[in-house]
Amino acid sequence: MDISAIAAFLILGSGAGFAAGLLGIGGGIVMVPFITMLLSGKGIPKELVIHMAIATSLATIMFTSISSVRAHHRRGAVIWKIVRLLAPGILIGSWIGPWIGKQMHSTSLAIFFGSFVALSATQMLLDKKPSAARELPNTVGMFNAGGVIGVLSGLVGAGGGIISVPFMTWCNVRIHNAVATSAALGFPIALAGTLSNIYFGINTPNLPSGALGFVYLPALIVISVASVSTAPLGAKLAHNLPVKTLKKIFALMLYVLATYMMWKALA
Repeated sequence: MDISAIAAFLILGSGAGFAAGLLGIGGGIVMVPFITMLLSGKGIPKELVIHMAIATSLATIMFTSISSVRAHHRRGAVIWKIVRLLAPGILIGSWIGPWIGKQMHSTSLAIFFGSFVALSATQMLLDKKPSAARELPNTVGMFNAGGVIGVLSGLVGAGGGIISVPFMTWCNVRIHNAVATSAALGFPIALAGTLSNIYFGINTPNLPSGALGFVYLPALIVISVASVSTAPLGAKLAHNLPVKTLKKIFALMLYVLATYMMWKALA
């Protein structure tokens, strides 16, 4: 990998780490469009680019989430009971998600990614107030919710925050706690999803040098080094911003990224 590519991945990792700490999104939803752009410029076959971008993004979340959740935990913001209830379903769903993605054409996958992100942004921006009596579901309901979060996260290469943060706020969990708890959920999502992407991608033809399954190792290493250092900065800022501002930042950023991925799919 040349110097310009290393610099680009370092900048990307720094921004993704900051976003992970600030918004609890694991950074994945930020990284996929940019990794897609950078891999396209390296001559990787078009049919592999989106799959590798999603897989590489998901792998980096293993490192980013640890750094981010430590910062949130020091502030007592992570609700570990929610993590324990969602994690079993998430582990199963995150293994299934990449398998579904492998069956999809790259254009269809990019369109699905863009549409899903836009819908998530709309839900957050509308900021509909949940019923005051609404609470988190029972154990079975949380397992099922974890499964849905895991499948969608594994499919689009995200840390789960784009689904889990709206889900928790809908159940009357404060946005700051939802962001912090989502950061903790990023690790099981990334671990299961990465192993799945390696397993289902390992025998794919025309993989570039440095790829382990669908995971592009050079990008993974550089992005992870940068993102781990900036995630605590984002976490610190998250606890100093008002709730409405945090939601608006989250939604507007997702709209921009959704637009790019839809353009990329249809270009």
